[in-house]
Amino acid sequence: MSAEATVSAPGMAPIWGELRYSAELARLLLDGSLWRRRSADGQPVLLIPGFMAGDASLAVLRGWLRRRGHPVAMSGMLANVDCAERILVRLERQLGELAEESGRPVVLIGQSRGGVLARALAVRQPERVSGLVMLGSPVRDGLAVSEPVLRTVRWMAMLGDLRFPGVFSTTCRDGACCAEFRDDLLASLPPGTRTVAIHSRSDAIVDWRACLDPDGEQVEVDSSHCGMSVHPEVYRVLDRFLGAGSVAPV
Repeated sequence: MSAEATVSAPGMAPIWGELRYSAELARLLLDGSLWRRRSADGQPVLLIPGFMAGDASLAVLRGWLRRRGHPVAMSGMLANVDCAERILVRLERQLGELAEESGRPVVLIGQSRGGVLARALAVRQPERVSGLVMLGSPVRDGLAVSEPVLRTVRWMAMLGDLRFPGVFSTTCRDGACCAEFRDDLLASLPPGTRTVAIHSRSDAIVDWRACLDPDGEQVEVDSSHCGMSVHPEVYRVLDRFLGAGSVAPV
């Protein structure tokens, strides 16, 4: 999988589109068909939040998964801003604990940067991962983001350069600290890993073209970037995916 320089590429959606989040959440909460309680014992799931976000950002998704009968573990992050390799080491431990407790391999669901981390984790721990879902995750180019977000990335990296604890630095992009992470991200996914990469052409945060993972099924929704974790159509895709069927509409 080759990275592509899609930063500042034409076609990025206007930022005001991200104001759809509240409407997307309301539509989800009002859709009774998506909130039916399941009695079956679901696959274990590990949730990983996006850049600058923490586990609280995936609280609605966690509640929905538990209602379906899935054991759910969270990343333990208050904000996803640490060095990718340091995060992956912690996620490997959490993945191992969840797989051991449940006695089954785990489905990874990550939003934005969380999906990028989830992909690398699936490559690193294939025997413990049964499925991978990435929500607006720029796996082909981690910097294929809007200019305001790119400025935030640079500011955070400056804090890391000043040795602010728990924050990535400029050396993470090309330095030795994240070399293994970069190799894992560029590697092909292990055979048999069911994978879905969800993207939106109206995403105003991440260039949708950077989300088209060649090793996974690519599914398009009309969603804001932040709203992918609460968008009804995303939940329908997850419902089909977790039911072990095709994610394509029937």
